[in-house]
Amino acid sequence: MAPVPYTRGLHDVGNGHFVWLLPSGTWGYSNAGLVVDGDQSLLVDTLFDEKLTAEMFAAMKDATGVGGAEVGTVVNTHANGDHTYGNGLAVNANIIASKASAHEIAEEAPPEMLAGMMKAADQFGIAGEFFKAKFGDFHFDGIQMRQPTETFTGTMEVKVGNKTAKLIEVGPAHTAGDTLVHVPEDKVVYTGDILFIDGTPIAWAGPVSNWIKACDLICAMDVDVIVPGHGPLTDKAGVRTMRDYLVFVDREARARHAAGMDSWDAAQDIALGAFGEWPDAERLAVTVDTIYREINEDTSPRDVVAMFTRMAELEKKQKAACGHAGHKH
Repeated sequence: MAPVPYTRGLHDVGNGHFVWLLPSGTWGYSNAGLVVDGDQSLLVDTLFDEKLTAEMFAAMKDATGVGGAEVGTVVNTHANGDHTYGNGLAVNANIIASKASAHEIAEEAPPEMLAGMMKAADQFGIAGEFFKAKFGDFHFDGIQMRQPTETFTGTMEVKVGNKTAKLIEVGPAHTAGDTLVHVPEDKVVYTGDILFIDGTPIAWAGPVSNWIKACDLICAMDVDVIVPGHGPLTDKAGVRTMRDYLVFVDREARARHAAGMDSWDAAQDIALGAFGEWPDAERLAVTVDTIYREINEDTSPRDVVAMFTRMAELEKKQKAACGHAGHKH
């Protein structure tokens, strides 16, 4: 297959597979996929708001005849809004998610909550500034969410014409119920946010060890096309690079926990080296906290505002350090 350019829009990757890419892949700018065979179709994920999703569906309709009204099945790879908030535009689709993801979609961060947070952002100090900077381009007002209509645990097979899409639950990892969508006969896998390529992953759920296993599972597949949740299409070398980040952060966080350092101090102390050149390096604050919660067997509700405050503060520290380093040269 010829390399697929990382440009905004719909790309035909062959054998009835199409990918929708949204550079730069940072906060909220996610990818989606469409599988078409005969008169049947499966969409992997929707986008962060209805405006973006409508743009995607218009391009898909032009290219394949399958737009929002025609999509037969939607698979939400996980619960985050940038992969689910456009569900309402797939008006006739059966929407499938893992049971854990469906629970998160129903219970956590509905679009009206994000709309409210945007309006009240000024009340949250540096966290609110960060939130507006990252999410200010999206439109959360008036989103008509559709919840999953079918759930599964473990694995599930979905027929798309003569193709078989295998849904493989690999969470909890990035979120509670992450799912891969693998079409073996076409050697294609859609990974959702198990893969962030050329960008920093964030572990909201953990354990990170599960996420590393999910990377190993992808590397063991016979696949030619690997579609990440964020970033350009990749190969197994790209999967291994992201796996290396997870292994590194897990090791560094555990060493600091063993030394008695708290999770926030640990996040500020870890030097990311070359990994720090990836966008959104501040997400380290959440992943380290997730590793600490695993070690401490802490299942208490998480203070999301506190996490965004940490990321905002870490981003400022990282930018200051880069500026200081730049003056040295």
